[in-house]
Amino acid sequence: MTAPAATRRPRARALTAEAGPLGLRVPVRTALTCAALLLAGFAAFLASVVMGTYAVPLNDVLGALFGYGDGAADLVVHTLRLPRALTAMLAGIAFGLAGAVYQAVTRNPLASPDLIGISAGAGAGAVATILFGGVTAAGAGTFGAVPYGALGGALLTAAVIYAFAFRGGTITGYRFVLVGIAAAGALAALTRWMLARADIDQAARAMVWLTGSLNGRSWSHVEWIGYALLILLPLTLALARAYQLLQFDDATALSLGMRLHRARIVLLIAATCLAAVATSVAGPVAFVALGAPQIARRLAGTAGVPLVTSGLMGAVLLLAADLAGRLVLAPTELPVGIVTGAVGAPYLLYLLARSNRAGRGG
Repeated sequence: MTAPAATRRPRARALTAEAGPLGLRVPVRTALTCAALLLAGFAAFLASVVMGTYAVPLNDVLGALFGYGDGAADLVVHTLRLPRALTAMLAGIAFGLAGAVYQAVTRNPLASPDLIGISAGAGAGAVATILFGGVTAAGAGTFGAVPYGALGGALLTAAVIYAFAFRGGTITGYRFVLVGIAAAGALAALTRWMLARADIDQAARAMVWLTGSLNGRSWSHVEWIGYALLILLPLTLALARAYQLLQFDDATALSLGMRLHRARIVLLIAATCLAAVATSVAGPVAFVALGAPQIARRLAGTAGVPLVTSGLMGAVLLLAADLAGRLVLAPTELPVGIVTGAVGAPYLLYLLARSNRAGRGG
């Protein structure tokens, strides 16, 4: 029976675009949210380059960017702040996308790389590279081996978690999170064991990286994560339909013709690689991958986790956290991981309380 006209719920307005057989429909609120996040991200990026212990006027920043600035501005902008801001922006995008994919695939808002062991796996792999691979620092000159250690550790961890969480032809978000938390604990113990066996100088360098820091980031970090995102971003966006369908129950996704197991594995591999490359340049930064998708969902007003919006929110969060860490206690600088952890702890408690009220807290 058709509902009376007075009681029908109006459809949300949307922006549509068509190119041949392809079509795109974006709700107006989502589009406006993305536009607002782009503006906020640009403002945070600009503030990261301008503000600091040595303030650089905007005109001098523009001069340094276009090749007519003085020597001091060129040094501060090109060598110190611009690579750091670009690394924060790209790592934030990667963390936000990784968190969105994990939460959508498992249908659990607590399924975040930093909670379920993926970041811990990347951290263990990177620390092993720093301590036992002859890497003398996590900085520019010897950075080359660290990303591969982080990527290998994250992929191995994801494979183990998936293998233990897979039962009866499928996985549930609750079991996936529980297995991931157990893996995170085991990997944290492994990392502490490696640090205990290392000499004091190596352990100190590894501990700085494990805290999560963007200090001293150089163009080699920007190149690594930039090239990685050139591969991973198109792959993740190409899986947008599978991403949307996996947010429904398995029966619905199967009825719409999805190869469920394969789609889930490919998306999880993409998300794991995103988390690993972000961790390799910024360290295991907490909260960004956990909070960005949920904040983006509330801002966009969508039922599911919005993919692109989550990536933009991740960039805004990491840029803002790094800027706050530099300015709040200046001239003392707080690592970005401490800032995000201080914000993320109460947010995690809120998510747990909300899940319990909704009957999903276990």
